[in-house]
Amino acid sequence: MMKAGTKQAFVSESIKPVVATADTNAMAAGGPGLPREFVWRGNALVIAFVLHSWRETGPCKHGSSESYVRKHWFEVETTSEQRARIYFERQSRGRNRFKRWWLFSIEDRKYKPKP
Repeated sequence: MMKAGTKQAFVSESIKPVVATADTNAMAAGGPGLPREFVWRGNALVIAFVLHSWRETGPCKHGSSESYVRKHWFEVETTSEQRARIYFERQSRGRNRFKRWWLFSIEDRKYKPKP
């Protein structure tokens, strides 16, 4: 939810996780293991804390009545006071098969609108 004094930007770009910062406990439980740091546009995007997380599911693509987790979503606060929505794709698609982490949007809480 956007609040007064913020500027939200739709990004939809892949981000590169810093491997040594991955949450190994979440990985051991079968989750994607949200890293504490990513590289986006050549800059560090450091996660201070997770505000909210959820999963997006979809039907089986082979005719079964089962549902499968397609994406793991995280709304996070960064150390630079930005709020970001990040997701992890369980199955990568097409030529982006090595890109599994995506920055969906970012909100700059320090944004000062022009009067």
